[in-house]
Amino acid sequence: MSRIAYVNGLYTPLRDASVHVEDRGFQFADGVYEVCEIFGGKIIDETRHLARLKRSLAELSIRMPVKEGALKVILRETVRRNRVRNGLVYFQVTRGSARRDFVFPAADTPPTLVVIARPVDRTKVEAGAAAGISVITVPDNRWERVDIKTTGLLPNSLARQKAKLQGAREAWFFDEDGYVTEGAASNAWIVTKENTLVTRPAESGILRGITRTTLIDLAKRDNFIVSERPFTVAEAKAAREAFITAATAVITPVVKIDDTVLGDGKPGTLAIKLRAHFHSVAEHST
Repeated sequence: MSRIAYVNGLYTPLRDASVHVEDRGFQFADGVYEVCEIFGGKIIDETRHLARLKRSLAELSIRMPVKEGALKVILRETVRRNRVRNGLVYFQVTRGSARRDFVFPAADTPPTLVVIARPVDRTKVEAGAAAGISVITVPDNRWERVDIKTTGLLPNSLARQKAKLQGAREAWFFDEDGYVTEGAASNAWIVTKENTLVTRPAESGILRGITRTTLIDLAKRDNFIVSERPFTVAEAKAAREAFITAATAVITPVVKIDDTVLGDGKPGTLAIKLRAHFHSVAEHST
């Protein structure tokens, strides 16, 4: 089956989908995006993803391309046309197309909206989570406004490529003081020997992950202690467990950081338990 994309009001085969050559997302990375998990045909945590989208747009003075209700319809229709039961839906908004200039185009320039959806093999994903992943650590060289989910992801891409070349799945950034900020495409967590869940505060240095937020809800429901504080690379390597959170990874155990194997090299029991119960607290679209 040919995949279908939504681009500025039209559903079209993915192979034919395109935006204008002077779209500011293409030329300046002048746009934002969101990725939602599709689980059992439902969009997971849609309300929080849309709220973060609107915040990112507001921070960059980009207007919503359509009303929120219309965007929800577009997301569902894109998922339906691609027959995705388990997978991802990606949506991106840019400032639109205009003559190339560093300053913003006229206020009436229509934003560009692109939506795509694709399935994932849940059997393969679960097998990967059951084995755990390796991460490497790299200096954080991104701009300061990482709280905005922009399409300017070159440092993240370079970090992930470096991880791949070293046989790892993810890269964790660390700041000038040696504290882990976040992953190139995820939030970073450790579990202390006292069974406390630790993740960096979202007030600075990281994106406030949606899966991260929902996991905190799950931890509170099940009476786990969450400590939002910085932790160093050294502390992470000495932790009882570690894991990442993201819409594309849900909760995935980390079994190795750089050359350090965590514990017995197997996924931690707490991370496995949290992953198993995540969707019991996450929002499922109607």
